[in-house]
Amino acid sequence: MSKPDMRNAGKAKDFKKTMGKLVAYCKNYIPYIAAALVLAVAGTIFSLIGPNKLQDITDLIQEGFMAPEGINTDKVTDIAVFLVVLYALGFVFNYVQGFIMCTVTQKISRNLRNDISCKINNIPLSYFNKTTYGDVLSRVTNDVDMIGQSLNQSVVSLVTAITMFLGSLLMMFITNAVMAVTAVFSTIIGFGFMSVIMSRSQKFFMQQQRELGRINGHIEEIYSGHNVVKVSNAMKGAGETFEEINGKLYNSAWKSQFLSGLMMPLMGFIGNFGYVAVCIVGAALVMNGNISFGVIVAFMIYIRLFTNPLSQIAQAATSIQSTAAASERVFEFLGEEEMSDESHKTKVLTDVKGDVEFRNVRFGYTPEKIIINDFSAHAKAGQKIAIVGPTGAGKTTMVNLLMRFYELNGGEILIDGVPTSELTRKNVHELFCMVLQDTWLFEGTVRENIVYSKENVSDEEIAKACRAVGIDHFIRTLPNGYDTVLNDKANLSAGQKQLITIARAMIENAPLLILDEATSSVDTRTEVLIQEAMDKLTVGRTSFVIAHRLSTIKNADLILVMKDGDIIESGTHDELLSEKGFYAELYNSQFENAS
Repeated sequence: MSKPDMRNAGKAKDFKKTMGKLVAYCKNYIPYIAAALVLAVAGTIFSLIGPNKLQDITDLIQEGFMAPEGINTDKVTDIAVFLVVLYALGFVFNYVQGFIMCTVTQKISRNLRNDISCKINNIPLSYFNKTTYGDVLSRVTNDVDMIGQSLNQSVVSLVTAITMFLGSLLMMFITNAVMAVTAVFSTIIGFGFMSVIMSRSQKFFMQQQRELGRINGHIEEIYSGHNVVKVSNAMKGAGETFEEINGKLYNSAWKSQFLSGLMMPLMGFIGNFGYVAVCIVGAALVMNGNISFGVIVAFMIYIRLFTNPLSQIAQAATSIQSTAAASERVFEFLGEEEMSDESHKTKVLTDVKGDVEFRNVRFGYTPEKIIINDFSAHAKAGQKIAIVGPTGAGKTTMVNLLMRFYELNGGEILIDGVPTSELTRKNVHELFCMVLQDTWLFEGTVRENIVYSKENVSDEEIAKACRAVGIDHFIRTLPNGYDTVLNDKANLSAGQKQLITIARAMIENAPLLILDEATSSVDTRTEVLIQEAMDKLTVGRTSFVIAHRLSTIKNADLILVMKDGDIIESGTHDELLSEKGFYAELYNSQFENAS
């Protein structure tokens, strides 16, 4: 077998596999879809009966013109009433099936979005280290919408078109075999062209969805950092990258839409050619007295019913290809490896003292590249532990491991003597409040941002936390105070945003505290206020502080100096300075640079 044939076979196999997954996912709605399809088929059959009855009316009218007693109006009226009832039932059936399919497809789309949302919470952070947020968002929005729209429009259209096609073919042969053969012969070419176009267009539909995800990721990335892009004069480079992705999206979209667009004019030509052929053959048969004029009238309708489904089938096939491409991306995401199941874990830490121990911890973001080699440290309950070191030493990584954002490659981390691996991640997260270098606020009121997921928090507790970090006065100067909505129009400085996140940590009131460069975004005066607030916040809590400004951690009970994933020094500020080692060099260099 040639390579192109092997590739086509592989694509066909992937298409069937993907559509099989989609059918399996929709299994709960199969009865409803089946009912909708039955109604659609019934409505189509009613439409097929109509031309046969129109033939009878035409023949009655023709006979009436030639008969002395004239047209039999009673029979014509009976047939007309029958047709009205028939078409009315067809309308009702089509309306009901449309309502069912619309409801079902929207529920399927909702379920897909819910499953993706749940999946995001169960996927390890390592997945997002290699995948852009925009690509994930594209799967939630564009791909799911494509699946919903295609299912709603294509499945019924495909079934009704096939029913119409086969039914009209049968009725044509019943009506007149010679004219039926003429009509069929004129449409054989259409099938050949349609199959060629479908086989060539699938890869472009898949490429279109993939490039759509890339361009969403790029736009999201550039927009979120547009200030940095402008300051760095990197607009040209960002624009070139956008043009490159947009060009690929244009090419794939153009090719897929062009090939699919060929089907409609092609089917139109085949249909018109069929009309001409039927008219010529029908005229000859009428002249020879082989058929009545009513047969030609019926056939003119049947040829339309016979050729129209070809274009509908082509459109539905194109739409299903888009569905397959979108489904492949959605199910690829849903099939990503999740964090290990923890339903079997029953151990729960509630009354936590705050004793934390790192015991021979070993970790790498990939198994081939270990960045934490043999980390051991012991933080006693209530101590303030500072972790310092140059960029890339592994400070933030240690905090991520402590929070169980990543799993260890070796060793263990214990809280009050219990390995965190024996606790659920939810339980571990409940034990910590956290303030990061990068502030995160969502669109909502100041009150909602401070409380976040904490329940039963009084207004006095919120105000107390804000007074502690020195932001209560500023919040009260806002238009609606604590009920002011924070969005793109809310003009908050980086320091004010950080103070709100610190107040959020105070409200959380967890026994363990993590501060990752919490004061890096504020000025010196604000830093003093925050340091005072942090001193209050750390009382009675085991605190882990990551800081580049070594002057902010002088009062730490224990300072761990990290370099290349290992602790090279440990002790208090005075002890480390007296050793005149790596910490002393870091500390003195900051003051030299400041001067």
